[in-house]
Amino acid sequence: MGSPRLPVLALCIFLTLLGSAAATGGNDIDYKCYAGNKTTVMDKELSQIALNLEYFEAEYFLWASYGYGLDVIAPYLVDGGPAPIGAQKANLDPYYTDIFKQMGLQEVGHLRAIKTALDFPPRCAFPRTLLDLSKKTWADAMDKAFLAKFGKKLSPSYDPYEDSLKYLISTYFIPYVGLTGYVGTIPLLTGYNSKKLVASLLGIEAGQDAVIRTEMYKVKDMKVAPYNYTVADFSNAISTLRNDLSHAFVDEGLVVPKYLGAEGNITGNILSGDKDSVSYPRTGEQVLETVYGTGDPSKPGGFYPKGAQGVIPASLLKK
Repeated sequence: MGSPRLPVLALCIFLTLLGSAAATGGNDIDYKCYAGNKTTVMDKELSQIALNLEYFEAEYFLWASYGYGLDVIAPYLVDGGPAPIGAQKANLDPYYTDIFKQMGLQEVGHLRAIKTALDFPPRCAFPRTLLDLSKKTWADAMDKAFLAKFGKKLSPSYDPYEDSLKYLISTYFIPYVGLTGYVGTIPLLTGYNSKKLVASLLGIEAGQDAVIRTEMYKVKDMKVAPYNYTVADFSNAISTLRNDLSHAFVDEGLVVPKYLGAEGNITGNILSGDKDSVSYPRTGEQVLETVYGTGDPSKPGGFYPKGAQGVIPASLLKK
């Protein structure tokens, strides 16, 4: 007869592994969503991925423009989640301070809308995700982009907080990933309210991306001091990296080969779209492997040092 201690030991090991797998995004939570309000469980689990990105956008835009984030602007949305690492005020001129204050406040609304729809805190509507917004993490991300496109890192290291142009370029990293994620999510949704919410979020996310791309397009041929690269070069490097991380062609820079432009007839590319000029989609896994900077949704890193939160991200981190 086997030892009666073995089942107990096996159970302890299982619970330990389960607990460690659930401790994602800096919070120790056993994620679970419930159907309700014309929204299915799967709809909510898909929307949880978006909540991680909205925390990222909110904190990055607010800190850069105000010098503080959700803990001051909307503490009721934090729910005890860890403060972002390395976030700081950017050296923005008044024009860009105004733009990114607007975007930051828009993200506050997005967070409130998503968390209200998810409900059942903290297991479904989870607290703030741990984010690394430090200069080093941004420099590492930009180095990966330039290695992917040009085969070498930037020197000196990139600092997005240094001036308005560098910060603007850094924001090119963010809303577009959310935009393509929403495009990829909508066909999978079945509940009326979840479809309405994600479509509404997509509208503003696409608007933010359009503003960022337009502002960069205005100066696309300008060299970004102290580097020997133009603004367009930066956009193409970031898009190349995101395609590599997503393992698919779903991203285009501000200037493209003519055959990739609208109707295959122009190199200017103020908006990114496929051959029919409709938005590219990303799956939830592609969103995660892109924002982690690892190309693998089971390996957190980059801006999400402990991974994203939610049922789907946590299940992927267990692999």
